[in-house]
Amino acid sequence: MHAIMKQPRAMAFWSTPPHRNPAETREFLAKMIAIAPVEGEDFIIEHDGRLIGKAGFYRFPEIGYIFDPEVWGQGFAREALAAVLDRAFAIHRLPRALADVDPRNTASIRLLERLGFRETHRQARTWLVGDVWCDSVYFELVAEDYRTA
Repeated sequence: MHAIMKQPRAMAFWSTPPHRNPAETREFLAKMIAIAPVEGEDFIIEHDGRLIGKAGFYRFPEIGYIFDPEVWGQGFAREALAAVLDRAFAIHRLPRALADVDPRNTASIRLLERLGFRETHRQARTWLVGDVWCDSVYFELVAEDYRTA
């Protein structure tokens, strides 16, 4: 994961600056692993034996994901998010999933919309990443809408 999380391009719309060293990524992964199953679940995504990203719910019902820029546009994020959402709605019986996206991240916004997410609202200056304030676009996907889509 450090190979991904150290990349400025991969982390451009993440809630933290790129990781400076493997210890930062280890801490991130330790927190991810420590999530209680009733609170959330995150998955490492591999393709052909290579780690390409992560997707899941750090805390239910908010979905999150990050992928290596080398695999952007190849459908891996959509496939992973569909599996994560299927599991969340069927096994965990979540009534809805939420997402918080930087409005500059148009690819992520398009992905969420293709999965059935709908924008609920926008807010300015929600994340201080390094020394830069970032805005948010909030999305919601209701389980029933996802099942019928």
